[in-house]
Amino acid sequence: MADRPSSGVSPEDERPRPDGGVATSAPRWVKVFAIVTSVLLIAFVVLHLTGHQLGGHMPSEGHPMHTSGADAP
Repeated sequence: MADRPSSGVSPEDERPRPDGGVATSAPRWVKVFAIVTSVLLIAFVVLHLTGHQLGGHMPSEGHPMHTSGADAP
C-alpha cells in the first residue's frame, strides 16, 4: 500500500466527505477572527437597540436640537 503524500494537515483536522475525499477545517486564525467579529457585531447591535452610543455621536452644546434641564421651559 502506497503512502499518501503529506498535505501538512494533521489527521485531527481532517473529516470524511460523502464523496470519499477528505475536507480540512478552516485554520485556527480564521475561526478566532470570526468569533471576535461576531462578538463585536453583537455588542454593537445590543448597544444600538438599548439606546446607548459608542461615543462621538452626542450633539454639541450649540446644536439647536440640544436641550438641557436649565434651558427647558
